[in-house]
Amino acid sequence: MKPANLLIIMSDQHNNKMLGCHGHPIVKTPNLDALAARGTDFTDAYTTCPVCVPARAAFAIGKYVHQIGYWDNADAYEGSVLSWHHRLRDRGHRVVSIGKLHFRGAGEDHGFSEEIIPMHIVEGKGDLMGLVRERMPVRKGAYKMASMAGPGESPYTFYDREIAARAQVWLREEARKYRDSPWVLFVSFVCPHYPLTAPPEFYYPYFDQDLPRPKLYAKDERPDHPYIRDYRDTFNFDDYFDEASMRRAIAGYFGLTTFLDDNIGQVLRALGDAGLTETTRILYTSDHGDNLGARGLWGKSTMYEETIAAPLILAGLEIPAGVVNDTPASHVDVYPFIMEATGENSPDMYDGQPGCSLFALARGEGSERNVISEYHGMGSKTGAFALRHGKWKYVHYVAYLPQLFDLEADPDELHDLAEDARYASVLERCRKRLMHECDPAEVDRRAKERQAELLAQHGGREAVIARGDLGFTPAPGVAVDFNN
Repeated sequence: MKPANLLIIMSDQHNNKMLGCHGHPIVKTPNLDALAARGTDFTDAYTTCPVCVPARAAFAIGKYVHQIGYWDNADAYEGSVLSWHHRLRDRGHRVVSIGKLHFRGAGEDHGFSEEIIPMHIVEGKGDLMGLVRERMPVRKGAYKMASMAGPGESPYTFYDREIAARAQVWLREEARKYRDSPWVLFVSFVCPHYPLTAPPEFYYPYFDQDLPRPKLYAKDERPDHPYIRDYRDTFNFDDYFDEASMRRAIAGYFGLTTFLDDNIGQVLRALGDAGLTETTRILYTSDHGDNLGARGLWGKSTMYEETIAAPLILAGLEIPAGVVNDTPASHVDVYPFIMEATGENSPDMYDGQPGCSLFALARGEGSERNVISEYHGMGSKTGAFALRHGKWKYVHYVAYLPQLFDLEADPDELHDLAEDARYASVLERCRKRLMHECDPAEVDRRAKERQAELLAQHGGREAVIARGDLGFTPAPGVAVDFNN
């Protein structure tokens, strides 16, 4: 594998279905569609965790959440475990980040040569309320999902414009300085994460359309699994929606997705204008997805495809062009890909990373593997684990009954087969595959022990509830707005 520069672009909360190249009939993503057309599109890729902080820690380290112990949005990566950034920088590579990291805070060595306008968790503490896993409080900031949906600018759109600008400057002025070994540039946007306020030029083309209602949105259609009830009762986003605000929210999300795509296009054009396209591999992904009203749910934190599936597109040297690959992939597969892509794929660069390189998956390997996503954070009373094996998706809840979906026959997950006796053997095989990867009960215990420890450090249940609900992490330089 020829070493080459690497441009990694990550977005935040981009639902994998919301891409033109994935067949969405309305959302416009011309730049990502073009990237997929000249590369390989992993259509069935998964985040390690459907919430920002653990997902980004796992992406950095190349391991599953249960292996690294960064469980939730109050337990952020602080650099104590070696990341791919550390290892490449220590081998002499220039490794630069621009934009959102969601690590613990400034002043720590996260492994980058330079962090440009980083976003980290608030006060180095993050979402302390998420540490409460029993008698969970109702989130007072949930009203923002509906109330802020519509046309305009938000701190997040301003931030993303700045990220795109800084990336263009770096590619044009800095990249050429590093010729001795491949550089890695990590460009991390926050959109389409809510607030669902989209710039008018991106919002109105969708607002004027007859937008589809979210699936299973009517109250009598919604699934009533206890895990979903827990999440819905805590993050009561839908309590604030009526028909008009629901449509504004969808138009806002669609608009933000096209806004994201436009920013990505600016970065890719700068790469080309700098004469670096032929010597740079490109990876695009998102930290996780978004429910966007499906089943009456908004935000993330569930095990449905809307939230745990993530776009994953590669392009560049030695990457097959125009290929759609439906082999289940994971963010843990990015770590070995980065090592191969930069010419550093030696045994001493690994310490138990479970991934299969995306290069290998592109060659057709890994079709029988297991891929896992898990959740241990805000809005959940029990650990949740999703296992993807072939067409089957098995969801294991430590305290609740499981779910089972045939994603080939039922890609929208409308029919839970877990209680159908005809699928009992499939259910048991999937359970054993998950147990081979980890012990869910033991993982759940470890997560809750760590959360109880942090909760005590911060004054206990009543103290963290009194601190309030962030709603979403403010962009750098924006005042913190707690909602009590």
